[in-house]
Order: sequence, then structure tokens, then C-alpha cells
Amino acid sequence: MAQEIERKFLVKGNYKPSVAKETRITQGYLSSVPERTVRVRIKGEKGFLTIKGIGNASGASRFEWEKEITVGDAKSLLELCEPGIIDKTRFIVPEKSGLVYEVDEFYGENDGLTVAEIELPTEDHPFTKPKWLGEEVTGDVRYFNSMLMKNPFKNW
Repeated sequence: MAQEIERKFLVKGNYKPSVAKETRITQGYLSSVPERTVRVRIKGEKGFLTIKGIGNASGASRFEWEKEITVGDAKSLLELCEPGIIDKTRFIVPEKSGLVYEVDEFYGENDGLTVAEIELPTEDHPFTKPKWLGEEVTGDVRYFNSMLMKNPFKNW
């Protein structure tokens, strides 16, 4: 079982010149309660089922388990999900030390929202903050995908 440690930021500038890869993602939630979210995702040509536990006090660390499933199974499970499917493109932006920023541009009811996450080996691991990074929103539940499906960005 894995522990996920990540920091999340709003994006305020142009990161696209540094993009190494992009992938369209559609995802829904079978369970969106904070203690355990169960996510179904189609990422490019692959399907995934992910279970995440509640975050620690800082919001940067939590349990995560993920398993690849067929796209057909993912499509079937998306039919069972709670209302509010998330649609976004994920852009991969390498960071100088070898870490990677995942920048998500949202569509639909979350259109206009762009956030960047960086996964870290430890909570205090140093990383470079590019100029296009804005305010840190790690731990702000409004920016959790499981909350964006319930209270989309357009309603803020």
C-alpha cells in the first residue's frame, strides 16, 4: 500500500512551453466521502480504479491504492458513479531535480480552473517553484477533484 505525498498550486502563468506530454482524463467517483474516495478514471487509453484515504493535518499526505482495469470496465463503472464527472487534460511538466508537475486544465463546469500538483518523496522535500505557479492550495478541499464534482468551479 502506497502513501501519496503531494503539494497543489493554482497556475498563474504559461507553463505550456515546458510540457513534455498531455493526456485527456475522464473520471468519476463511486464514493466521495473524505475518509475514502473511490475513483474510476479513463486516462488516455487506459482505465484505473483508485482508492484514497483521508489526508493528514497538512493535506499533503494520504493513503492511495490504484489498479489498472480495462477501459470497458472503467466505462461501465462510470455509469454507476455519483453525479458530476470530471473532464480535464493533464500536462506533464518536468521539474529541474527530476520531479514532475502534473498540470490539470479542467473543462465543463470546472472550465477556467487550472491546478498543478507535484508528488514528493517526503513532505519537506525541496523542489523548484516555476514562475507560472501561483497560490498554494494543498489541503484546501475545494480543489479536490472529489469536491469539484459536487461544487464545480463555475459556482464559486
